[in-house]
Amino acid sequence: MSAKSSQTADGHRARLREKFLTHGLGAFRDDEIIELLLTFGTPRRDCKKPARELLARLGSFRQVLEAPIERLSEVPGVGPANAVALKLIHEVARKFLETRLQERTFLKDSADVFDYLRHSMRDLEVEAFKVLYLDARHSVMHAEDLFHGTLSYNVVYLRELLRKCLQYNAAALVIAHNHPSGDPTPSEEDKNLTRDVVFATSLLEVRLLDHVIVGEERFYSFADRGLIEIYLREFKRNPAITYFREVTESLLEWGKNPPDTDR
Repeated sequence: MSAKSSQTADGHRARLREKFLTHGLGAFRDDEIIELLLTFGTPRRDCKKPARELLARLGSFRQVLEAPIERLSEVPGVGPANAVALKLIHEVARKFLETRLQERTFLKDSADVFDYLRHSMRDLEVEAFKVLYLDARHSVMHAEDLFHGTLSYNVVYLRELLRKCLQYNAAALVIAHNHPSGDPTPSEEDKNLTRDVVFATSLLEVRLLDHVIVGEERFYSFADRGLIEIYLREFKRNPAITYFREVTESLLEWGKNPPDTDR
């Protein structure tokens, strides 16, 4: 690169950074955000072209951040170092949202939890079943993926879910899973599962606050649609359901005498 070209690139970088400090990311196009990120790992070189090429090849800003390192490295001017940096930024954002969620009280507005879930689940190619365990103040104590793979009603074992509730001494929980198809519309199986989780957790006096299905850019909340309350009222009309009581009683016994996992 000639001295004149280098000076031009440096001046452009300085203007991008000043624009960010003055106006924030809201004033940036997607290609400018990627360009700014690339400047930190590409000294003294124009990053405008590789930024635009990343968007052209991968389709969107989100897909650039979610792309595997190998795909990112294929774009001329990006290279392994910048590819790692882009992946790191995505993971830092995900960690930030998870930490923020764990430090605040869960609100009934499902959009709060969706900010975290869409970053942790939206780009998964297979279905995953995530559980957020909440304390009495509805603050998040623990979040974990309980099951992976092609989920079906039989895969999500109520016994394991309730055992975890006892393990973490949860007062409430939120469950979530993703639809890799991008459409968060619940199936009948999803509805049956949610109903059964409401019934089973109610016997432990643990409240299911919501079941969120994560899609591409949308989500479905059972709480927002009023279904959690409908299932809860149904349970209260007939709480002595044999199957759920048998599962719950066996788990309460497990809680008194947990297995020795160190042996």
